[in-house]
Amino acid sequence: MEKSPFLGIKQLETQVNGIFSSMDVYELDKPQQKIVTAVRRELVDARLDIRDYELSETRTEQLANAKSAHARIDTLRKYILSASEYDIFGAVDVAQLTAQLEQIAEYIY
Repeated sequence: MEKSPFLGIKQLETQVNGIFSSMDVYELDKPQQKIVTAVRRELVDARLDIRDYELSETRTEQLANAKSAHARIDTLRKYILSASEYDIFGAVDVAQLTAQLEQIAEYIY
């Protein structure tokens, strides 16, 4: 990864929001709306955790923020997989987004 984890998660957030913008969320079923909302919320939280990781001033702070960021990334991965069960993401989207999350996670330690 040639860019920071923060820039990577911002790029991923832009991609996911682009996919979501192509659909009318209000016309989705309630379970689909819930998973879209959960993915959006978890993306924002992951971005903030990664930002905090990168801005950590001590190693202890950095380790705590890394642990939190990894937990968010794992949850986000699960939400993306769940969203694919509702045909929100296709198989290619899931593979690409998951690979990007893996790459971001590798640079957070």
